[in-house]
Amino acid sequence: MAPPAQSQRSPSPSQPSGKGEVSDLKMQLRQLAGSRAPGTDDTKRELFKKVISYMTIGIDVSSVFSEMVMCSATSDIVLKKMCYLYVGNYAKHNPDLALLTINFLQRDCKDEDPMIRGLALRSLCSLGVANLVEYLVGPLGNGLKDGNSYVRMVAAVGVLKLYHISASTCVDADFPALLKHLMLKDKDAQVVANCLTSLQEIWTLEASKSEEAAREREALLSKPVIYYFLNRIKEFNEWAQCIVLELVSKYVPSDSDEIFDIMNLLEDRLQHANGAVVLASIKVFLHMTLSMTDVHQQVYERIKAPLLTLVSSGSPEQSYAVLSHLHLLVMRAPFIFSSDYKHFYCQYNEPFYVKKLKLEMLTAVANESNTYEIVTELCEYVANVDIPMARESIRAVGKIALQQYDVNAIVDRLLQFLEMEKEHVTAETLVLVKDLLRKYPQWSHDCIAVVGNISSKNVQEPKAKAALIWMLGEYAQDMQDSPYILENLIENWDEEHSAEVRLHLLTAVMKCFLRRPPETKKALGAALAAGIADFHQDVHDRALFYYRLLQHDVTVAESIVNPPKQAVSVFADTQSSEIKDRIFDEFNSLSVVYQKPSYMFTDKEYRGPFAFSEELGNLSIGTEPADNVVAAQVVEANDKDLLLSTSEKEESQGYGNNGSAYSAPSYNASTTGASQGQLDLVSLDQPSTVHPTASFAIDELLGLGMPAAPSPAPLPSALLLNAKATIDPNAFQQKWRQLPVSLSQDISIDPRGVAAMTNPQALPQHMQGHSIHCIASGGQAPNFKFFFFAQKAEDSSVYLVECIINSSSCKVQLKIKADDQSTSEAFSELFQSALSKFVLP
Repeated sequence: MAPPAQSQRSPSPSQPSGKGEVSDLKMQLRQLAGSRAPGTDDTKRELFKKVISYMTIGIDVSSVFSEMVMCSATSDIVLKKMCYLYVGNYAKHNPDLALLTINFLQRDCKDEDPMIRGLALRSLCSLGVANLVEYLVGPLGNGLKDGNSYVRMVAAVGVLKLYHISASTCVDADFPALLKHLMLKDKDAQVVANCLTSLQEIWTLEASKSEEAAREREALLSKPVIYYFLNRIKEFNEWAQCIVLELVSKYVPSDSDEIFDIMNLLEDRLQHANGAVVLASIKVFLHMTLSMTDVHQQVYERIKAPLLTLVSSGSPEQSYAVLSHLHLLVMRAPFIFSSDYKHFYCQYNEPFYVKKLKLEMLTAVANESNTYEIVTELCEYVANVDIPMARESIRAVGKIALQQYDVNAIVDRLLQFLEMEKEHVTAETLVLVKDLLRKYPQWSHDCIAVVGNISSKNVQEPKAKAALIWMLGEYAQDMQDSPYILENLIENWDEEHSAEVRLHLLTAVMKCFLRRPPETKKALGAALAAGIADFHQDVHDRALFYYRLLQHDVTVAESIVNPPKQAVSVFADTQSSEIKDRIFDEFNSLSVVYQKPSYMFTDKEYRGPFAFSEELGNLSIGTEPADNVVAAQVVEANDKDLLLSTSEKEESQGYGNNGSAYSAPSYNASTTGASQGQLDLVSLDQPSTVHPTASFAIDELLGLGMPAAPSPAPLPSALLLNAKATIDPNAFQQKWRQLPVSLSQDISIDPRGVAAMTNPQALPQHMQGHSIHCIASGGQAPNFKFFFFAQKAEDSSVYLVECIINSSSCKVQLKIKADDQSTSEAFSELFQSALSKFVLP
């Protein structure tokens, strides 16, 4: 008989080559079962180690289950531990096998050795089989009354495990009452801590079903219980102290004297070596003094030193966690930490995530007294070889400038950055200068003098190029070459992949035209023609809007496009004060590290509409489309081509047809003018209210050509698809590898269509209605990948499509391969038309 298929792991000496080796293990274990010969335990150990190692690497050794149980009759605690590990791994998935373990585990629960009693009880409670709960009640009851603290500690956690398996059995056996008695009377602190943990969870879950459980949960926050835990806090280990302190933070003292008593009692916890204990203690101090403003401020002063010590003394991971909490406090009371700004200077050996957080704190603590020193330090980081660090440093300098601290010196520093001739430095600085000019227009003369010397060819990043173009339009009167630079950019319209840049370019050339018409009219005509012909809907709409404004009234156009502007006083904050307060309430939790309230990453409704369906987690292939169902089959794991990771793009590089039903000035990239004779842009569906001569005048001025009634272009023959097309998954994969990419586009998808994807089969079913069939789907939010195929109705040529949808930006990346490449464009239009109709029903 042929051996079974091997795992994909590379073979190793410790890995069995087939069933034969597992059978040998089984035979050897059976021979040793019940043997009392000298050296038997040592031989068992070696065999047990082999079994555990095979189990660890994924080899199925469940066939030796009964032999392992038989060999467990020994006093060797190492053998017991390995046996319990094996049993716990297989019993929870094989209830029938679990039955074999009950007798020997119950027997071990009565062993003379307390360690074995505890291990056996833990294994028994960890089986997780609902049919066996009746066998847990007796050992658990005995364990809670055991004379050894280790067994009681295990039993306290075992009660919680029993509750999760069968809540009614746990409550009927009166285990919560036994736990409460142990919690208040037991001498061992770890037993008390485990009882508290189990009771908190049990009573929280039971509170919605039982008034008694709700009262018991409230009783945990009573003064006698809280004081009982506080008086014993030094007996607990570090993690038990955190549990107690979390409970104390929810307690509401009766008066200020009680608050001071609790804080005095916990004063020494602020010097604890464990960061979790320190943060838990700080949470108690902060929450108890919220209503006492003066005392609350003193608490900030008191906790500052312990936090700064933790930041500098721990691992980078601990430093980041503590810094996140410190950052939250700095944002609430920056003046208290302003004198300690040097603690937030970056060290050369710190990871980037720590450095970035320190930069945020430096911007938060900056004020009139320390701005010069902080900005000087940040300027040193700008020259750093670490490009992300340099970028963040420039942004930090900008944030400080926008806070109105020492603006004169900061603007001078920023202009020096532009002279460094480093692409990333120039890019970030241009974005920053744009924001500064919006807030401090009085600095325009100095800034524009330096910005005017920057060649647009040296600025490639979309946001930086958009900022430069904004300045060219906003300060066209002060920049002598502004019209000519804009004209040069418009000539390269087709080479500009960023929609953001094209939108800024339209607005800038419009502003420049309104201020310097003779020099800019040619550029504006070319920009409007190119924009109206653009496939990106936003660019198209803005160009058409500007064109109609000019047709209507140039004066009105100027009042809309270039009105008098007021300086921006305050830039919008990314987080509301309500969210910040919510994060503060959840101090000493992941909420502070993530900088968002817990409900935003735990509640399903706040994960967005795409945290859905584990069914779509793995890529699957469908063989034949059925009614309203896409059949699926797992893709071969070694198919690298179909499992390519999706990449997020901030900017679109190509755009879908906007489906407009009206004509527009055509655009040829090789010319700066418009096409010969087209144009009725005054209306969509409504009749024009503009006098024709006004339209002709603006067309002639901008070089768009006189409108004429063009002869309608012949409609392309409709592409018909086979509604019942099928393709074998292997054939799809082979064709996908062989065919070249015929067409690659980035388009937008209707947000309502994005919302409809909460049903993972919605898009495949919708496209199937257009004779386009889904053969594979997968991905996780925000990126989802689909593979579609279609077949021409008149012959057997097929189209293959890779469709990657980004749910956060509502962008779609399309890659089309075709047997008949001459019809790729027609199929692309058909596919996009079908996709545009995909909306939430």
